Amino acid sequence: MEVLKVSAQSQAKAVAGALAAVIRQQGAAEIQSVGAAAVNQAIKAIAIARGYVAPNGIDLVCIPAFTEIDIDGEERTAIKFIVQPRNSK
Repeated sequence: MEVLKVSAQSQAKAVAGALAAVIRQQGAAEIQSVGAAAVNQAIKAIAIARGYVAPNGIDLVCIPAFTEIDIDGEERTAIKFIVQPRNSK
């Protein structure tokens, strides 16, 4: 699964475009972010990406979780979002 890393300086629309492309190609993606501002940008990107893929009949859902990542040799707690299409029943 492709991992997209989002920072506080990330442009939400750019991340949304990348996320939509990964969803269309691979079916799912993971977004990782550290800090409140980065999580804000990630959530905005997911909301925007839902609009990008909705015309193709794809309804995105995201599953949040904590994960540990290494940044410059230091272990940090990040929020990860698994983004995937909703299973239709």
